[in-house]
Amino acid sequence: MKASKSRAIASAAAAFALVASACGSDDAADEPAAEPPAETEAATDEPAAEPAAEPMKVGIVAPSAENDLAWSQSMFDSVNRVGEGRDIEVAISGGLFVVEDAAAALRGYAEDGFDLVIAHGTQFGGPLQEIADDFPEVAFALGTSTDFFGKDNIFAYSVDAGQGGYVNGVMAAQLTASNVIGVVGPVPAGDAKLYIDGFVAGAEAQNPDAEVNVNYIDSFGDVQLASEAAKAHVANGADVLTGTAQMVVGATGVAAEEGIPWFGTQSNQTDLGSDIVVSSQVYHWEIVLEQMLDKINAGTLGGEAFVISFENMGLEMEYNDGFGLDADVRASADATVAGISDGTIEVPAGE
Repeated sequence: MKASKSRAIASAAAAFALVASACGSDDAADEPAAEPPAETEAATDEPAAEPAAEPMKVGIVAPSAENDLAWSQSMFDSVNRVGEGRDIEVAISGGLFVVEDAAAALRGYAEDGFDLVIAHGTQFGGPLQEIADDFPEVAFALGTSTDFFGKDNIFAYSVDAGQGGYVNGVMAAQLTASNVIGVVGPVPAGDAKLYIDGFVAGAEAQNPDAEVNVNYIDSFGDVQLASEAAKAHVANGADVLTGTAQMVVGATGVAAEEGIPWFGTQSNQTDLGSDIVVSSQVYHWEIVLEQMLDKINAGTLGGEAFVISFENMGLEMEYNDGFGLDADVRASADATVAGISDGTIEVPAGE
């Protein structure tokens, strides 16, 4: 831009000289040549502008859709929140239940030079180890996990999901009239098991007479099985339900049909039942994503594990105002969050 401006000014000066010559003035011919305009010299002396920094590229590979109101959406929402204050470019590959398909997507993002490639599912850990070895200059992240496999270009991230589970359990124990609560679980592992163990502990601490029945369906995505499990809980007297993973849409459908309170986790699940969802434990992965991106900018590509919790504001309880939760029950939930945060309430780590 600066060179073009100089050429334009020089061309204008030449054109002026030709016009003056055509007018035929002897005095004008004897006059010394005019000095070039001062702005021409100043323009050429200006330092070149620094090139604009390119946005950091973040690729996400997840087992379910980005709008599942559960596991995958928790990450997509968190990355969007990161984008509100940081220049990032995000690409999403959702619905990849098949590990081989997810591995191909992870490798594709690495080949395309993404700065951070997120494997949002513990089941992707096997292929990720090999892919990370093939791309030592790319940072990867695996969750939920605390294991980065000793590799300096893999971050691990996890969640103290039992904390919000405990809070939901405390409330559920106060809402049940039958003293029977039903839990629909996916696979007894990872944040799902942590949440369920915490929920059971919270309910039993609040109401020792409460019977909390847990049914693991051994699937993260089977909506029909989740629906059948929820119906079985209701048939056995449950008048409060909870569950975790993307298959809960089947269970919440049963809760809505029966008018039974539902407690959610991972994402805000109010849209699954505006009159039956009581509260949701919401994952704020941006708390650790920001740290990862800062470390990548500083040259560290992995070799560290992160955990979100109430203490670091990575977990938040979001309440559904449309449910009409009793003020005393809400106050007990807030007190429980405070107790967990300051250590006066200890949530069992689970088996």
